[in-house]
Amino acid sequence: MEFIIDNFYLIIVTSLIFGGFMAYGIGANDVANAMGTSVGSKALTLTQALVIAAIFEFLGAYLAGAEVTTTIKENIVSPALFSENPSIFVLGMMSSLLAAGAWLLIATTFGLPVSTTHSIIGAIAGFSVFYIGWNSVNWPYIGGITLTWIITPFIAALLSGLIYLSAKRLIIKSEKPLENGRRYIPIYAGLVGFIISAMTLNKSLANTEVPLQLTQAFGNLDLFAAIMIMGFFVALICYTISRLVLSHYVSTSENPDVEGKFAVLMIFTACSIAFAHGSNDVANAVGPMAAIINTIENLGSIEAQSVVPEWVLLTGAIGIVLGMLTLGYKVIKTVGEKITKLKPSKGFAAEMSTAIVVLFGSISGVPLSTTHTLVGAVVGIGYFSSNKVNYKSVLEILSSWFITVPGGAILSITFFVILKTLFGVS
Repeated sequence: MEFIIDNFYLIIVTSLIFGGFMAYGIGANDVANAMGTSVGSKALTLTQALVIAAIFEFLGAYLAGAEVTTTIKENIVSPALFSENPSIFVLGMMSSLLAAGAWLLIATTFGLPVSTTHSIIGAIAGFSVFYIGWNSVNWPYIGGITLTWIITPFIAALLSGLIYLSAKRLIIKSEKPLENGRRYIPIYAGLVGFIISAMTLNKSLANTEVPLQLTQAFGNLDLFAAIMIMGFFVALICYTISRLVLSHYVSTSENPDVEGKFAVLMIFTACSIAFAHGSNDVANAVGPMAAIINTIENLGSIEAQSVVPEWVLLTGAIGIVLGMLTLGYKVIKTVGEKITKLKPSKGFAAEMSTAIVVLFGSISGVPLSTTHTLVGAVVGIGYFSSNKVNYKSVLEILSSWFITVPGGAILSITFFVILKTLFGVS
């Protein structure tokens, strides 16, 4: 308690810096989730992708970021374990932010896409095990979500392959690709509209009042049913617009009347994924920040949930944008170019499968890694379309996934010991 009172402003400023650093790492590493396939398929240039990602990531993080978040991300440890020593809790959260941010930057330096949620989970678990012991961590919960993160890449790979093969058979390799393109691409556009609207309402805007307003607008209908109805109307609008406008779109890419239209669809899906990512993953940075600030303001009382101040969300949003604008190109090149060769139709299939899998995970309440899902989808595209996959690059990515949790834990323990020494906390 004395530690918190004596270092009130220093802790807040330091936590703000560490949280911004973590957000910077998120932006540097995770921008590829939304824009990697768009750049790799030449649907967007790197500059265009970074600008679009910066806009939609910021909007998602600031406007739809978590307003209320659990004190410790994903219930990894119980806050009650630190109730008698809040100073340790504060230092643990600070070391976790610094460790997770450092790990993300290490992975980004080598162009490796890793899970930001994995990073923060490993960091929090690390300092908790070091100070309290193995029993302090909810291992069954961590094991359960880790299992889903192993399974989802395979599901995304299969789904992306099926989406691409359907486009290839119905349009690209058909006897009349231009005519069939005008017939079937609007259907894909409708699917894009449905998935985007459903993802935005169920995932991106889940922490706002929009879902409640939507259910009230439909006569207090069940949220799932209301989302499905809204998705249907958006799909119908996208289908109609595609029939009227996209059939006349011209691109400079190969087979412009077909691939060019898929490029347009990719831009919409990329924007949606960027918005969803900003609204969801900013919590990995602002959650621990909010927990620290809440504990300090309550003079050591650790709450089960913490309200995230607007200025904390703004810090996270700015950090994400700065990270993607300065270092985001490294992981974009890995996802878009080093796994397999992409073109707009393939990139579209990868993005759509990622959005669908993440959406179903969100609806079912299962936390999924967008990074793992997208990489699985891209590998699936390479395997099903041409069987040309750079397995060396894939193995490097998989290796980074396996060492992310222990890597974050080791860094967290190291920073925890250093911070305890610097602040003189026993």
